[in-house]
Amino acid sequence: MRVMPLSPRLSLLLFACFLILTFLLDPTTSSSSSSTSQPPPAFDYLKLPLLHPNHHFPPTPSEVLLSDTHRLNSLHHHRHLHRKNSTSTAHLPLTSGASFGAGQYFVSLSLGTPPQPFLLVADTGSDLIWVTCSACRNCSSRPPNSAFLARHSTTFSPSHCYDSVCQLVPHPHRVPCNHTRRHSTCRYEYSYSDGSLSSGIFSRETTTFNTSSGKVVKFRDLAFGCGFRASGPSVTGPSFNGAQGVLGLGLGPISFPSQLGRKFGNKFSYCLMDYTLSPTPTSYLLIGGGGGPEDGVVGGAKMSYTPLINNSLSPTFYYIGIEAAYVGGIELRISPSVWAIDDLGNGGTVMDSGTTLTFLVKPAYDKVLQEFMRRVKLPKSDRRNPNFDFCVNVSGVSRPSLPRLRFKLAGGSMFSPPPQNYFIDTAENVKCLALQPVVQPSGFSLIGNVMQQGFMFEFDRDRWRLGFTRRGCAVS
Repeated sequence: MRVMPLSPRLSLLLFACFLILTFLLDPTTSSSSSSTSQPPPAFDYLKLPLLHPNHHFPPTPSEVLLSDTHRLNSLHHHRHLHRKNSTSTAHLPLTSGASFGAGQYFVSLSLGTPPQPFLLVADTGSDLIWVTCSACRNCSSRPPNSAFLARHSTTFSPSHCYDSVCQLVPHPHRVPCNHTRRHSTCRYEYSYSDGSLSSGIFSRETTTFNTSSGKVVKFRDLAFGCGFRASGPSVTGPSFNGAQGVLGLGLGPISFPSQLGRKFGNKFSYCLMDYTLSPTPTSYLLIGGGGGPEDGVVGGAKMSYTPLINNSLSPTFYYIGIEAAYVGGIELRISPSVWAIDDLGNGGTVMDSGTTLTFLVKPAYDKVLQEFMRRVKLPKSDRRNPNFDFCVNVSGVSRPSLPRLRFKLAGGSMFSPPPQNYFIDTAENVKCLALQPVVQPSGFSLIGNVMQQGFMFEFDRDRWRLGFTRRGCAVS
């Protein structure tokens, strides 16, 4: 039986009918009334517990201050080095300046195939991800998970010195790149202001996560430093607290959130809990966003926001703008220039997860200190503490009354931490104001992790803003 060909006009008509039927039958193209009840799917996200290994033996205030002072000096050192050289949510230096002291929060990260888990310092003040490495073949003598065993991973790949990514890390002196050698590796050398050093091979590797939807996600080609040598107090010994490296969360291109990028919405957030409490509540790091309060992710409408400020001379750090400070509801007479970033990149205020205490440039610190000394009616402590300028005796006072410290931020939001975030116990029945002055003329203020406790902070790198709320993070 011969089939007669259709005329062009009839063929076009039949094709149009097919398109109309397809549109009507497609469940994704229903009417506007039904589409409003179907919200777009949220990003998956990573929720990674933040650990504090030494919470059973809290550091002394002197140890905390020593660690913070080293770190602050290192952060200043990082900025001056840069100036000198400048002409779906995932569940779970270039001088870093990370002086890995007692106030750090650690995150577990799995690298390699099969995965090898490690504890890394979560650090918003640096970009580089690096892990202690070993090139051993027979590794039975090494304690488990004490180093990344590169030879035991089928996906480990050293970067070449002529790769573009190799230009993003500092290199050892007198180690030229041989562009003609096929296996000339990218060597990095990461130095700290106290003389500490991490050096090795800048490499790529696969990292594995469980997302909020329960899926296992492999992120291939994560750029990281495979550190074969570490020396100095910042990266070895008890001050390192058993960590095997650093998870850089800064704004630079090789940081953890920069590399994961839009896969998880180009944002990250964390909730830091008081690690001195018993039992210790869980802190966590979220990579991504888009869930609900039940997932530990707080919707944007419930947050307060302040813009992140770009400082081209310190491109790693998350700067925010402080417009005013209040003690007990009274605005302090502090010139706006005290908080501002000047034309040389000095000043400003940095959010830093790796420093314990909060540091204010001296003109602001002096005003805050004077107002607290004037308004607090508790007796001064008889125990002289050389590390803190104002301490009070709270013996016999179950709930001491302390003025609230508030910061008005750019954009009009108000950051109002509870008193336990800036008055800490330094001895039995003694509380001290946990602020420190920055005396360097070129120094910047810094909001440390104790001041951040009990808040969810969201670093939104697309909208260039910092969100914060106590909802879903505060113990009480």
